[in-house]
Amino acid sequence: MFPIQLPELTHIGRRRELITAAILYALGGLITASAPELDVLLVGRLLYGLGIGLAMHGAPLYIAETCPSQIRGTLISLKELLIVLGILLGYFVGSFEINDVGGWRYMYGLSAPIASLMGLGMWTLPPSPRWLLLRAVQGKGSLQEYKEKAIHALSKLRGRPAGDKVSDMQIEHTLASLKSAYTDQESEGSFLEVFQGPSLKAFIIAGGLVLSQQITGQPSVLYFAGSILQTAGFSAASDATRVSVLIGFFKLLMTGIAVLKVDDIGRRPLLIGGVGGLALSLLLLSAYYKFLGGFPVVAVAALLLYVGCYQISFGPISWLMVSEIFPLRTRGRGISLAVLTNFGSNAVVTFAFSPLEELLGAENLFLLFGIIALLSLLFVIVYVPETKGLSLEEIESKILK
Repeated sequence: MFPIQLPELTHIGRRRELITAAILYALGGLITASAPELDVLLVGRLLYGLGIGLAMHGAPLYIAETCPSQIRGTLISLKELLIVLGILLGYFVGSFEINDVGGWRYMYGLSAPIASLMGLGMWTLPPSPRWLLLRAVQGKGSLQEYKEKAIHALSKLRGRPAGDKVSDMQIEHTLASLKSAYTDQESEGSFLEVFQGPSLKAFIIAGGLVLSQQITGQPSVLYFAGSILQTAGFSAASDATRVSVLIGFFKLLMTGIAVLKVDDIGRRPLLIGGVGGLALSLLLLSAYYKFLGGFPVVAVAALLLYVGCYQISFGPISWLMVSEIFPLRTRGRGISLAVLTNFGSNAVVTFAFSPLEELLGAENLFLLFGIIALLSLLFVIVYVPETKGLSLEEIESKILK
């Protein structure tokens, strides 16, 4: 069951959107884990998909709108790090339960308490100051009232006392930027507006990154890592699954490197180096299936190279760029469409992998993914800008104009 993206919920705010996502996660996990029949299982997966859709939209928005620009890359990349940690825990539990009937239920059941922690954590955080000011500028309430709430929220997020002068200055600067974007106090731009002017440029960058993230084979390589490892000599399913746990640890390690370096060396260097490595790893997988079948170390090395390069490039950087590249007026709508693009292409690649493998053979399929990766590298070099250290307002005025 793939994530379902709801219409953009501007009126409830980023914080309440994430609390709702946590509730759906918990319900979906519990229902799936205890499902007595297929119909109930599908209901649980549906709720889980709704939760993922909301979280993938709300989380990067909330982080981008609340954190200082100097550490925005680090904090948004931490989201990817925690996603990878969750995948690793799934691999770990699966490696112990693979031979047990109904062992998969434990993986879904364990998600419920983690979702509860997410909900409680968001409950203690304030609303996004930018969202509060946005509501005021749109004419949804008293400007002074929303301004005071925004100052209080920013002071809490920065660990400063209410009325702190630095918080007041930041709120005034953001308010001036919002007023220039919403001169007529209309609601946020429509979905159609995402495909016009500066928003279109932003969507080409963001949509291109999340599309490339999938069509370079990411779901196929990860979802079918077990079978690839089995062809490399790990004949038992349990052996391949345990090697997948090791790959998960490596995935976590490389994501940690991206988190530490993204605000230091920037987005573009990580993307260019990582996507170049992706292309090389896919060409190695193709060569393994074509004429290096007697060297299983090539398959394992190619998988590790793929995972490592993905986790320092498309993994965290795509969602970071999605959260910061759209103009204020269309940010919520643009991120919604980017999430839809990501998961839609994920579904297409996942469902098409097996038929394409039968039609082309594994060696030619991975060769195709490698060629796509090279085209993605060209896209990054030509179209993707550097946003390191820029505020959201500076990105809009300097890059999108």
